[in-house]
Amino acid sequence: MTLCKVELKTENLIAKGDQVHFSRSSDVGPQSLKVTSADVPSLRVGDRMELGEIGFIVLSVGWLPGVGEAASSPFYLLEALTDIPEGEREYNVTRSGYSLAWVTLSDKGAAGKRTDESGPLIGKLVTEKLTLGRVQGFIIPDEPQLLKGLLVDLALTQGFDLIMTTGGTGVGPRDITPEATLAVIEKRLPGYERAMTAASLHKTPHGAISRAVAGTLGDAVIVNMPGSPKAVAECLEPLLPTLKHTLEKLQGDPSDCAILRK
Repeated sequence: MTLCKVELKTENLIAKGDQVHFSRSSDVGPQSLKVTSADVPSLRVGDRMELGEIGFIVLSVGWLPGVGEAASSPFYLLEALTDIPEGEREYNVTRSGYSLAWVTLSDKGAAGKRTDESGPLIGKLVTEKLTLGRVQGFIIPDEPQLLKGLLVDLALTQGFDLIMTTGGTGVGPRDITPEATLAVIEKRLPGYERAMTAASLHKTPHGAISRAVAGTLGDAVIVNMPGSPKAVAECLEPLLPTLKHTLEKLQGDPSDCAILRK
């Protein structure tokens, strides 16, 4: 389904996989696209801009500082899904599947001293149960202000549908994930939290120590996962069948909740 349209002009051939960008205000460099639309819609990570067999996918959304007294304007980073010939075209903006961001909280991982396995595992397991158009990972240190800012950006600016953190849910001095998450979510999902605790306790009494939080921010579902790959798989198992229905209701599906979905 076409959500809207946007006109873009490419000055030269763009190869498949190349990253390019555009802003509503002006060109911003040699790899930029020129906007020829009268209006540019607000785009989200995972949106596709397609015309026939050619097109782009939105990788990131930000703000481009204005020049002088001019206001800042939205800035979009795209990846070419195919070779894009030069020329001016009107692209259909579509969306196929949901977008997932996983965020690993690890001081050592952020410093490059540890290989992260839990974040990629989240992407793999969710992809097996939910149609995803974009999966993107982040590794950050256990810093509450950094996590709070990233969660707000991913949910409200980037437009991710599902955000899952991993790590920092215990009682250690640097375990700050639940507090940072509670500071930004709008609606809590206690059923998710109870389901994860029950799944953990089925495997080990240490599951009682987890303080993982789940909730919503804007149109995004945010869930804290434990740090180990084994625990991630255990806690995700009871949630996977619920994700699609939760997102549908959160994002405005008016159908009766009593109708079961596959």
